[in-house]
Amino acid sequence: MLFDLDGTLVDPAGSITGGISAALEACGLPVPDAADLQRMVGPALVTSLREIAGVPEGRISEVVAHYRAGYRESGMAGSRPYPGVAGAVEALRAGGAAVAVATQKPEPLARDLLRMQGLAGLFDSVHGSPADERAAAALDGKASIIRAALDRHAGRYDRAVMVGDRRHDVEGAAANGLECIGVSWGFAPDGELAAAGAAAVAGSAGDLLTELERFRAQERDTAHGRL
Repeated sequence: MLFDLDGTLVDPAGSITGGISAALEACGLPVPDAADLQRMVGPALVTSLREIAGVPEGRISEVVAHYRAGYRESGMAGSRPYPGVAGAVEALRAGGAAVAVATQKPEPLARDLLRMQGLAGLFDSVHGSPADERAAAALDGKASIIRAALDRHAGRYDRAVMVGDRRHDVEGAAANGLECIGVSWGFAPDGELAAAGAAAVAGSAGDLLTELERFRAQERDTAHGRL
């Protein structure tokens, strides 16, 4: 089982949208409206700054530096795991599943966030973007990150499933021949996950566990994989 991070496992509690807004203000740049700020959660930060916020290319590194400094100072500590999600992951592990994180957040930062929130021990591996923000923006969305997670656990599964809150999770999963189960508590606008082709959309951690157990039951009927 592969899990996205922000918006799926962890509620940033405004630290991402608020942090982007503060970074843009500190740099004297226009701040997008609330809807566009929400859209900026999910893609690589450089991509969101360029394509949604319209930050000039020569100012992107400056904004990223402001944002990352604020996130490390207060954003990670202010984030919280979504209710019941850690218990759902624990139940999956107790049932023999291997569980990994696949996120577009820079991998070192993702590991720090998981440790700070007491979640690091729940996952067999963590896969994210390069620490270099511009290198992260050059990736093929989440496809290569998901592929890295699959390669890391090669031989331990016959089928896998992605869990995420944005269309990028669905698209990255599809690029690797996987289904994606969406979660409605993250950042996707209404209808985005279904329109992108999510196999199901869970409205709570309990619903998510039910969907994942259904998936695993189908898997056991056809194979002996465990991711």
